[in-house]
Amino acid sequence: MNGLLGELGKKLAERWLSLLVLPGALYLAVAAAAVTLGHGHALDVGRLAHEITRHAKSPSVTNAGGQVVLLAAVLAGAAVVGLIVQALGVLVERLSLAAGWRRWPRPVQGVVRRWVDARQRRWDAAHAAWHAEYQGARAPDPADRPDPAARHKAARDRDRIAVERPARPTWSGDRVHAVAVRLDRHHHLDLATVWPQLWLILPDAVRRELNDARADVARAATLGAWAVLYVPLAVWWWPAAPIAIVIAVTARHRIRTSTNAYARFLEAATRMHATTLAVRLGIVSAVPADQPLEAPPIRPLDRDLGRALTRHLRTHLPPPRPPAGR
Repeated sequence: MNGLLGELGKKLAERWLSLLVLPGALYLAVAAAAVTLGHGHALDVGRLAHEITRHAKSPSVTNAGGQVVLLAAVLAGAAVVGLIVQALGVLVERLSLAAGWRRWPRPVQGVVRRWVDARQRRWDAAHAAWHAEYQGARAPDPADRPDPAARHKAARDRDRIAVERPARPTWSGDRVHAVAVRLDRHHHLDLATVWPQLWLILPDAVRRELNDARADVARAATLGAWAVLYVPLAVWWWPAAPIAIVIAVTARHRIRTSTNAYARFLEAATRMHATTLAVRLGIVSAVPADQPLEAPPIRPLDRDLGRALTRHLRTHLPPPRPPAGR
């Protein structure tokens, strides 16, 4: 037991060091350089080295007690910065997915609504261009079919906007929302209703893949939070601005990539295991004992089964009570 607790404490210490302290210490170092150099000596490495040497020779730093206090202050400051970034990361993630944008404050909601409308118009035009190329590719005579490169380019142009018709202000938000749209269109299955019960029966390996993919989204959002935190340093030190831009561009790419992977796993898990959930709920029967092994064990996920699952799991409120006195 002591060995297990020791190993657990070691892993927690490693995660604390890698996720909070080290990035926070780097940020504090950049902040110190920003305050020391300013705009006038932004890239003066010699001046920075001179200031570091001067502070290192201070009597309060050269003795053991001062060094301990300094190290504790740096660790505490780095941890505080890391915690702030973790909190900002949650906000960046919520803004990136924008699931509840219709409940945002009214002035912001109006601006976002116009942006969503503009994205929808752009997507409609791109989808129409792709559909025209797709119809041409279905010509019976191969000689009449256009170059497939144009069709593939039209598909890429459309998917850069969104993989389904936009309903949210961000690409990442629409990518996750597209899973629900596709399951409803193809199988009449409401993902929000079915997912909590489906999660409970998923195999451990599938859960691990989904958890890892979801954690990647959170880590990418945390990287975006670091970009936000570097922006104020540009007030004192202009090199902080390109640092923030590079981090922001990297975070944007990672958020899109990780969200796309998470959405793929989410859709695949639902399509593969929805019928198993239907069996567990008694909506469809399992394999009879006399059924040949070559036969499919359960029916495939179709619209009838999707509707049955949604109807079975959806909560229905009772009818309103009649007015008092009647």
